[in-house]
Amino acid sequence: MVKYQNETLDRTFAALSDPTRRALLARLGEEDSLSVSELAAPFSISLPAIMKHLEVLSDAGLIVREKTGRTVACRLTAKPMEQAMDWLNRYARFWSDNFDRLAAFVEDDPWPSTKQPPAPMSAQASPSRAASARGRKGSTPRGRRPSS
Repeated sequence: MVKYQNETLDRTFAALSDPTRRALLARLGEEDSLSVSELAAPFSISLPAIMKHLEVLSDAGLIVREKTGRTVACRLTAKPMEQAMDWLNRYARFWSDNFDRLAAFVEDDPWPSTKQPPAPMSAQASPSRAASARGRKGSTPRGRRPSS
């Protein structure tokens, strides 16, 4: 397992895991800066709950809060998101390369378009088939052998 020297990536993905926090980030992406009350307006949760979500986003470095008088404004910051995108792009390249190799393999070795007829069955059945053709006796309880 790869150990990262800092936990920025973990905090970023943890913050992004919640739909309310993603919605808050989306609102901040549309506006340059919004007050906490403006951010909280469309949500049906309490202001203290919004404040907790904003605290998680702030700890992850995804937003910056600035207090002017009695108003706290929030602004989106890009640095942690850029690191997350770099990490995701590394894996996107990996999967893209693998899909390219799979496509090349499939194109080099195309699937046969015509089915070959199945091999003819011999007239004489194998001993195992002959035994099953006679019919089976009823099943026995588990662990007991059938009496002959």
